[in-house]
Amino acid sequence: MPGGEELLRSRGLRVTRPRLAVLGVLAEGGHLEVDEITRRVRKRLDSVSTQAVYDVLGALSRAGLSRRLEPAGSPARYEARAGDNHHHVVCRGCGEIADIDCAVGAAPCLDPNTAHGFEVDEAEVTFWGLCPTCQRRRTADV
Repeated sequence: MPGGEELLRSRGLRVTRPRLAVLGVLAEGGHLEVDEITRRVRKRLDSVSTQAVYDVLGALSRAGLSRRLEPAGSPARYEARAGDNHHHVVCRGCGEIADIDCAVGAAPCLDPNTAHGFEVDEAEVTFWGLCPTCQRRRTADV
């Protein structure tokens, strides 16, 4: 990934081939499961363990270079888009995930009625529904 070395260093992370490969896979976009990330990383590197990919994803998430999503009933997924307080919509039919930008200006989701003393810096909102493909399937099944 172009600029990957500088990006890692800017966040205080050592530059390693697995980290660069995972960054490159995440930069391609999407909301990817670890198995898919590992498969793609293995195409870039001769070998890498699944545990190494988990370790890299953990380091990238802690450094704010990736985001872990955990939709109910689905395995964890990762994306490169992090730190901008965006949200997600998940299809109940096929599990497809899409990004939803947070409202511009006032962000009421960051101002809860009571935060129990917490300093809130991010809100995670998940919308659920049916994607266009699953809507067409539902209509065709009727």
